[in-house]
Amino acid sequence: MSFVQFFRILWVRRWITILTTLACFLGAMFVASLLPPRYEGNSRLILDLVKPDPVTGEMIGSNFARAYVQTQTELIKDYRITGKVVDDLGWTSSPQLAAAYAERSSNDKRDFRRWLAQRISDNTHADLIDGSNIMEIQFTSDSPANAARVADALRTAYVAETLALRRDDAMENAAWFRKQADRVRADLNAAEKKKSDFEKANGIILQDNNVDADTAKLNALAAAQPVTSAAQMSFNPGISPAQAQLEQVDASISNAEKVLGPNNPDLIALKKQRDALAQVARTSSPTVTRGAAGPSIASLYSAQQQKVLAQRGKVAEAQQLAADVAVLRDQYQKTLQKAADEQQRSESTITGLTLLGNATEPTSPSFPRWPLVIAGSLILGLLFGLLLSLLVELLARRVRGPEDLAIDGIPVIGVMAPAPQPTPRRRLFRWSRGDQDATLAQGA
Repeated sequence: MSFVQFFRILWVRRWITILTTLACFLGAMFVASLLPPRYEGNSRLILDLVKPDPVTGEMIGSNFARAYVQTQTELIKDYRITGKVVDDLGWTSSPQLAAAYAERSSNDKRDFRRWLAQRISDNTHADLIDGSNIMEIQFTSDSPANAARVADALRTAYVAETLALRRDDAMENAAWFRKQADRVRADLNAAEKKKSDFEKANGIILQDNNVDADTAKLNALAAAQPVTSAAQMSFNPGISPAQAQLEQVDASISNAEKVLGPNNPDLIALKKQRDALAQVARTSSPTVTRGAAGPSIASLYSAQQQKVLAQRGKVAEAQQLAADVAVLRDQYQKTLQKAADEQQRSESTITGLTLLGNATEPTSPSFPRWPLVIAGSLILGLLFGLLLSLLVELLARRVRGPEDLAIDGIPVIGVMAPAPQPTPRRRLFRWSRGDQDATLAQGA
């Protein structure tokens, strides 16, 4: 169908389009005037998505921010929050709402509170404002005061429920971590007992640095071997090499205490070395008699080395038991710390939400919006009228121009059409032309 054919059909059926557009316009105006106006109350708050938790330091990742926001918007319309709003507003004692509840469908088996909460949920919408972390809670009502009041009540109930959920979750986590700490402590006690029993049974005592006493003594002897010279021995033969080394270590400690603090690792190591050398000096002190000589450092070192090698396997097993104890002790401390953190969260009043200003009563209704109703009804009526005109034409098709008879292979011989009515201009032209012909005829 060409544009000319389409225009001819619409022009012939123009009254259908006009009447349909007018009917849609009047119908929309009538229905909009019958419906009660609707007002929107908006209450806002800020979601602190990028701020870490003040207790645990955790924060929401960007990948989960969208899911978190969607969860919060659905939570606002949940019965846990809308039910609290019903209680806060005292709607359950309203006789008007009770009468409306009594007129509900017989198939509706909900109780009065849940029925009221569902009405709030159906008229509530929440979402983030584009390009920001501000969430807007919107409630629609037939009263501007009621719209603003319910929007603020929804925000208050949402903040309170968020805090309650965080506290409940933190309390459950704290209880779980305390339970795990008790289990780890039982394992730690068993491991410590096993380590203590093994050390008693084999005569092995591990120091703080996980080294047994015999190995520490061997290390002290190894450090004392190259110290004593022949000149020193000839000068004072009554002093054993270990005692000479002990005197040197005492001198080093005395000098170190002048510049180092009491908890300095180097000073502590010197004191441990001094204790080991003192034990060696006591066991190897020579008898102060002329011509008598005590055991040499080399012989003491060799004997101590044989002793350490003999019990290497037991020492390794004792060290493994000590490592197990250290792991369990570290795990126990970390579990206790997590339990303390969760306990602190359960007592926190931080919700991660920042309230903005309260909702104000709307001054104009959100429905009906008369410019939108008028424009929409006219456009819809026009489109429906055009469609109806084409439908009527297709049901009763007529020939309205030579284009309607165009058939492939069959030419149009002629066109019969009524003579066009003369316009005033054409009449004037014909009249003046007739006077000229009459004048010419008379002259002839």
